[in-house]
This record gives sequence, C-alpha cells and structure tokens, in this order.
Amino acid sequence: MRKVLFSFVLLLCFFGLLVLFSAYTDDSQQKSTITATGSATDLAQIVQPPEIPASVDFAGEAFPMDNFDVKERLDRELIANSYRHSGTIGYLKRSGRYFPTIERILAENGMPDDLKYLAVAESGLENATSPAGAKGFWQFMKSTGRAYGLYSSSEVDQRLHLEKSTVAACKYLRKLKNQFGSWTLAAAAYNMGETGLKKNLASQKSTSLFDLNLNSETMRYVFRIAAIKTIMQNPRKYGFYVDDYQKYPPLAETYNVEVKGAVSSWATWAQNNGMTYRELKIYNPWLKDSKLVNKERKTYLVKVIKRQ
Repeated sequence: MRKVLFSFVLLLCFFGLLVLFSAYTDDSQQKSTITATGSATDLAQIVQPPEIPASVDFAGEAFPMDNFDVKERLDRELIANSYRHSGTIGYLKRSGRYFPTIERILAENGMPDDLKYLAVAESGLENATSPAGAKGFWQFMKSTGRAYGLYSSSEVDQRLHLEKSTVAACKYLRKLKNQFGSWTLAAAAYNMGETGLKKNLASQKSTSLFDLNLNSETMRYVFRIAAIKTIMQNPRKYGFYVDDYQKYPPLAETYNVEVKGAVSSWATWAQNNGMTYRELKIYNPWLKDSKLVNKERKTYLVKVIKRQ
C-alpha cells in the first residue's frame, strides 16, 4: 500500500513539474514575441480623421473646397486641433468668459463676428507673450500697438487690456481689409505683415490668398482659424463635450475708478477699494507693476468689482 501511495505522489510531482515547465515555455515565447514586435497585442484604440465640411467660410468669404490643395490644408488643421485636446478644451472653456466682450466690441465696430476666432488662433484667449515680444489676446507688437492707441511702459501695458486691444484690433483689421480687399488676405497680413503680403501678391501675380505660396506659418494661419471656428461652432461633432456650465463664466460686474496721479502701492489701493491685490490684477492685467509713478500724468480707468 505504501509503495502504491509513494508511486502516486511521484506521479503527481511529475505532472506538476510538467505543468510548470509548460507555463515557463509559454511565458518565454510570449516575452520573445513582445521583444520582437514591441507589443503582445494590438493597441486598443480608435483614431478617426475628423470630418471635412462640405463648405467653409471666414467672415462670409467661402473657401474653394473643390480645390484639393485647399481641402487638404484645412484637413491638416482640423486634425491638429481635433487631437490637440487640452488646447482646444481650453479654448472652449475660456470662450464663455471672453467671447461676450469680444463679440460686443466687434459688433459695435461693424466687424465680422468671425474675427473672434483670430484671437483664439493668436493667443488661445489668454494674455500670452510670444518669443518675438507680441502680447495680449490679439498679439500686438509694441510698435503696432502704439500706432493703434495702446500705450505700454514699465508700469502699464494696454496690449493686455482686453477691451482696448480688441478696439485696436478692429481698427487694424479694418485697415488691412480696405488695403487688400478681403478678410482672408487681411488675416494673412495680420500674421505676416503688410509689406510681406504686398510683395508676394505682386511677385506671384495673384489676388487670392488660396493661390499664394507663402511662408509655412502664414500658409497655415487662415486655415487654422477656419478649423478652430469649425470645431468651436460644433464641438461635439469633433469629440469635445464641454457643456455651458463647464465654461468659465464672465467676470463679475465692475465699475471704473479714474486714476490720474501716482499710486504708491496697488495692494493698498485695492484694499481701499474693496478688492484683494490678486483680484485687482485679474481684472486689470494691464497693470504691470506693484505701484504707479505715472510721470506722464496719464489718466487710467481701473476696474473695481461691484460688491452686493
């Protein structure tokens, strides 16, 4: 009986070793496959190209979508902005706060509403600073900003003033539209400069943006604006589910306080006007310094929050 039991135990041990060896062999083969191919299985994801609209326009000017080059250039920007998730979600969220102000000023100045998407392309609806030194929602260089009424110094920079910079952008874009005859060319000139666009139109004997061969940034610029407009007007179609309640709300109602002289401390000034220093800077981002010497004795209107 003991011999039978001993034989049975040996048999169990043998089969156990056989199972372990088989498992080790399978695992080794799997590891070998992973090493050779980089993956044991296909990556589980679905990535689809975004739909290209049948018709697209910017400020009422239709894109010639029967032109394969135009269609493919728009496709590139739709892909880039559809799969640039964090950036595009940021545009959508910030639009709730800043579009109402921009839309109002565009309407008051008789400008196309679509120009608000130019601000999105320029800055992402933030007071950004470019490597070249352009600043604000509309990315004005210092010299251009001054030419259109935006004062800048070590203490203030009105390129960072949303209302004033939007009015300046209206003036500049109207001038470009009158000069070049279309909003698409005006946008291109806004990006590359008037002189550069003039030279290219003359040398290439063209009157249409869509027939021009320009530097890579400007070649993409108007198409990027059109793609941003397309996505922001119908975000769910392009995979962005940002409900209205998730967008940043407009800032609280304010009133203006006139400042003509010096301010020794903006923190103290803010406190005296019922605000924190942080709130003062949020509502007045154009105030660069912690104080105001104001040697030129300019008059500034500073926003103060209306408290209930």
